[in-house]
Amino acid sequence: MVIGFILSSGGEEGRATLTSDKHMASSSSSPAPLQTTMLLGSPSFPNAIAWSQDNLLAVATAHFVTILRPDMPHGPRGIIKISPIEPFLFGFVERKDLISGCLLPISLYRDDKPVVQSISWSPLGISLNSGCLLAVCTSEGHVKVYRPPFCDFCSEWIERNASDEIDSVAKPKKKSLKTVPENDMLPVISADQYATRSAVLSSIVVSWSPLLHDIHATVSLLAVGGKSGKISLWRFYAPDCYTIEGGKIPSAVKFVGFLEAHNSWVTTISWLSFSVNSSNPQILLVTGSSDGSVKVWLGDYHKLIKSTEVDQNVFILLKEVITVNVVPVSVLSVTVHVQCSSKMLLAIGKGSGSFEIWLCDISSKEFNKLGSYDAHDYIVTGLAWAFGGRCLYSCSQDNLVRSWILRDRCLDEVPVHMPHNNNSSSASDDVYDSCLGAAVSPGNLVVATVHCFDVEKLNRMYEGRVLRAAIEYHWIGGLHVDICLNRPVPFYTEELSGLAEKDLTNWGSNIIWSLNQYQCLDRPLVLLDIILALLDFKVSMPRYVEHLLIKWISLSFPGFHTDLPNEKTLLQVSSSLSGVPSRMLHLLNIICRRVMLAQLDADEITRISSEVQNTKGECCSMDEQVTKWIAILGSSERELRERLVGFSFCASQTSKSRPGATPFQTGHWYPVGLAQMEQWIALNNDHVRGELKSIASEVTNEKRCSAVESCSYCSASVPFESPEFGLCQGKTSGSGSNDKRHKLSRCAVSMQVCPSIPLWFCVCCHRVAFRLAPDPLFRMSSSQFDSDFVTKSLSRAVSSKPLCPYCGILLQRRQPDFLVSPLPFYSSYNNIKHNKQWNIYIAN
Repeated sequence: MVIGFILSSGGEEGRATLTSDKHMASSSSSPAPLQTTMLLGSPSFPNAIAWSQDNLLAVATAHFVTILRPDMPHGPRGIIKISPIEPFLFGFVERKDLISGCLLPISLYRDDKPVVQSISWSPLGISLNSGCLLAVCTSEGHVKVYRPPFCDFCSEWIERNASDEIDSVAKPKKKSLKTVPENDMLPVISADQYATRSAVLSSIVVSWSPLLHDIHATVSLLAVGGKSGKISLWRFYAPDCYTIEGGKIPSAVKFVGFLEAHNSWVTTISWLSFSVNSSNPQILLVTGSSDGSVKVWLGDYHKLIKSTEVDQNVFILLKEVITVNVVPVSVLSVTVHVQCSSKMLLAIGKGSGSFEIWLCDISSKEFNKLGSYDAHDYIVTGLAWAFGGRCLYSCSQDNLVRSWILRDRCLDEVPVHMPHNNNSSSASDDVYDSCLGAAVSPGNLVVATVHCFDVEKLNRMYEGRVLRAAIEYHWIGGLHVDICLNRPVPFYTEELSGLAEKDLTNWGSNIIWSLNQYQCLDRPLVLLDIILALLDFKVSMPRYVEHLLIKWISLSFPGFHTDLPNEKTLLQVSSSLSGVPSRMLHLLNIICRRVMLAQLDADEITRISSEVQNTKGECCSMDEQVTKWIAILGSSERELRERLVGFSFCASQTSKSRPGATPFQTGHWYPVGLAQMEQWIALNNDHVRGELKSIASEVTNEKRCSAVESCSYCSASVPFESPEFGLCQGKTSGSGSNDKRHKLSRCAVSMQVCPSIPLWFCVCCHRVAFRLAPDPLFRMSSSQFDSDFVTKSLSRAVSSKPLCPYCGILLQRRQPDFLVSPLPFYSSYNNIKHNKQWNIYIAN
């Protein structure tokens, strides 16, 4: 018998786990298992779990939806309660018709507690705070849309109010039939008419499309599939501007029309967008039905954005990949093929437990079936692609979770290492009864599955009273999925050999691949799984993490070389950032703060960075490696600040020649804080490039703006001494000293003193803002400010989503700890470093 001790993160109590020696070997080169999340309700339908673009998990559990952060299994949660409402009012039938065949399912329905049947997250940017909305469909057939309570300070999510409510045919106001005067006007209709109308209005499944853009608007479509086989399409417009002060901005929703997709119930819907040709983007809709058929539809991109009338030809049928048969379709999953941007991989799960894989070339309209797999004994309840279609996860009501690798147009199964957490907050696998869904994390390194408990196997006095389901998390970053980097290099595996070296090489390749996916500017910067994996590796293998990140820089940053030693690469970073795209600088800043400098808080980093700058790279109070990464972070943020300042001065100079320009017009961006920026250039004269000084001098020589600011508390003047904060002059006491000086935050965008109103807050660098940065700032490929760039940029220089100009992540309103709020990365390094427990792995 061999006993091995391995450190892993977790709770305060120790735990012992019995496992095979194969699992023991792989565990030494993988991050620690993530804690299981317990749920108080039980899912009832497939696809019961969904991962949002802003890093929130939603789980459909009985008659409510639970919303939580995956990195806080025992932390705050949001909730959506589903209450019974009155049935649709569309006519009366004679009592004798209640026993007719078409009305029996309706007349025998006696469930007074509707359950959640389908959930779907909208893309980022549709909510008023630029977050995600959640669409919920109940077993009663009603659909409602909810927003996070970002300004309401409650745990229950807020039902979205709009001019055209999704559930407008069934008013959300609860009125009994006796109090509705229109009832006397309703006609008496036949049983068939009643059943037909009920099927049209009874919804089963909901699904949001990706964002659709053009010069007129940004929208997302909500597809609602019903019992009649039709799909209703609703257009949700992104707000003209974003707010954290409540619903002051009206939200527009328009009905697009019906798509007659199937002749039976629509059971599952998936969307996919293609941007092979930026001038001609394409949108696909894939639908599955209870009659066993699956269809692929091509949407008219521009009509879906701007059509004002119901258009029956907004979608054309590309292919019916599966015709009508006796086996219903339960779930669908689609993704763009990683090696060909015009191809779609389609996974189709069935009620029989099998699933099919199709490869679809959209440009040539060629559809090929890659295979059919009898993977499960019961209905397939979840399918999730990972790593650009290289990996597929399937789950079923038989409680199995299976992992597949796509190689040579064929799926090969690989083992899934389930978490083994036998502490008080976890449960063994044998108490699970079924699995009702799977979701892959934004970085593709974690897959989450939701399982129902077999209550007969729980302690009826304790767990059996409250526990109904649980979310399990599985690390998948160590899989060998044949990822090909542009310039592959060996990873640091000193003192490691055998399986551990192979696994660490896979982890390195997969993490670099995941980071490179964020070079796409439309992809939100949500790095939870990447940061968490790197932090966990850093505890036991810090040299491996640093080597991995340096190789990522040398592979991905333009102008860097992979053949340089690590120390020379670090020295090159600080002096070679002018040609690096802004998105890569944002990634670098997040990595610096949340991985390499995770033991320091934002104030400590600011203080040490100032000391490093004043001493020209030397800081006696800090470790040499920490000092180097702080210097890199300081150089990267200074580069971004120069781009923001330079763009602001260029915009000021160019906007004067733009006819009809109105300051602060909705949707447009205008520079503010030029006086403060001018003073910042003067304070940093030795570090600022000459090009920026020249641009600033041309503007300020024409009209010098006033730089006088006053304190919002005592009205004293606030001199400009730092772009991060300001100290007012305060009131002078009799001794001649200023004993009441207030420290005021400065806006991260304009450098102006922030007013005392709700502010945008960056959870990464802890800066605040009351202005928003321009969209072109986040799309800059270098720091060059030539006339062509400025002219083209200002033509589309609008206020972007509320993004931090230094971290690129979504800004939020600061909320109390008892509320769930999205976080794009793991925030507490101390929990990993200090809150350790011994796992005892025993192998015979």
